[in-house]
Amino acid sequence: MILRQGALPLGLLLLLTPQVSASYGDRLPEFRHCVEVCKQENCASNHATAIPLLHRALLWDCPAECDYTCQHIITDQRVAASEPIVQFHGKWPFYRFLGMQEPFSVFFSLLNFLAHQNGLSKITSNIPTSYPLRKYYVMLAYFGMASWVFSMIFHTRDFRVTEELDYFAAGASVLYGMYYTPIRVFRMDQEGARTRSVRRAWTGLCITLFVMHVTYLKWYQWDYSYNMAVNVVVGVLQNALWSWFSYKKFMKSGRAWAMLPGLVVAWIILAMSLELLDFPPLWGCLDAHSLWHLGTVAPTMIFYNFLRTDALDDMAGQRLKA
Repeated sequence: MILRQGALPLGLLLLLTPQVSASYGDRLPEFRHCVEVCKQENCASNHATAIPLLHRALLWDCPAECDYTCQHIITDQRVAASEPIVQFHGKWPFYRFLGMQEPFSVFFSLLNFLAHQNGLSKITSNIPTSYPLRKYYVMLAYFGMASWVFSMIFHTRDFRVTEELDYFAAGASVLYGMYYTPIRVFRMDQEGARTRSVRRAWTGLCITLFVMHVTYLKWYQWDYSYNMAVNVVVGVLQNALWSWFSYKKFMKSGRAWAMLPGLVVAWIILAMSLELLDFPPLWGCLDAHSLWHLGTVAPTMIFYNFLRTDALDDMAGQRLKA
């Protein structure tokens, strides 16, 4: 199917317009001149240059192809002149693969998706449905898989709608992590009138906070700093709870596996530090952000192993008490 920009409704066009955050690269006169000449020579309707079917399927049109080509022309010129590589439209100049803008970020997001899928299999195969925390762990896996699907979509093609879906899905996943963590740590899953009331209030609060978060970003201000700050604060609180739980569990049981959440937290913090580096992509494709995605795969798998072991240990302890 050939997608032509002119055939799309105006509202969808606005959503599918690539991000145009101003960067040093797209302000360069030579870049703007390159794009203008390219569009004049290649995008005229009577002799437009053919675009490969796969690229058209991913909504690469002639102006977008010119922009991509000129980014690499200018980057090659700057490298040859020993000048620093610069960003264009808020992104480094990546080399595409099969039409994907950031192929390594897509691939590493896929690995994270598979890690959550594997974790779901461990939960459903090893923990009986009668265990009250099982449903929370199953939802954790579904939230994780959904967030990484939208990450793959966003890094394949950066449009306003794919960016929003990626941010909202990631935010939902982070907030769900904050939601189920106190339920496990403080055993809010147990039955009882008071516990049920607390759990319902906590559920309502988390849903309300997420709705407010999306409303602010979507209809008030699309604020990158605010979004990052919210996710960092929620993540830190969640990690602090798991670190405390891990320490208490280890001191009580003396079992090495009880320290796994602490290991995961330390690993995630180290992986997150990659985001602070933000260096130009190695070989035009491997950057700090993609390496951060790679760094979250192993701790995800370790954490699901912990959840499974913790659940089995908890059930064994309940049987002994009975």
